[in-house]
Amino acid sequence: MSLGPAEVETIAHLARLAIDESLIPDYVRNLSDILSFVEQMNTVDTSGVAPMAHPLEAVQRLRPDVVTEVDQRDLFQSIAPATENGLYLVPRVIE
Repeated sequence: MSLGPAEVETIAHLARLAIDESLIPDYVRNLSDILSFVEQMNTVDTSGVAPMAHPLEAVQRLRPDVVTEVDQRDLFQSIAPATENGLYLVPRVIE
């Protein structure tokens, strides 16, 4: 897929980017190359390839799932205007 100068100007306008008129041919060429590369990648058969979250077999280091704060729900709800069964009650906004 190739773009024309008018399409590049439209894209720049939509992205709220100011581009120099003399650089539009470069943008046309670069963006057309990117779109051609994406089209080329879309033709690759990936039916047997499992999706990956990361190209390396990296494992996220996780901290232990331990409670570190004191439960203060009763304290916080004691100053609320209205509560019921541990939930905050708020006025109806949408009728």
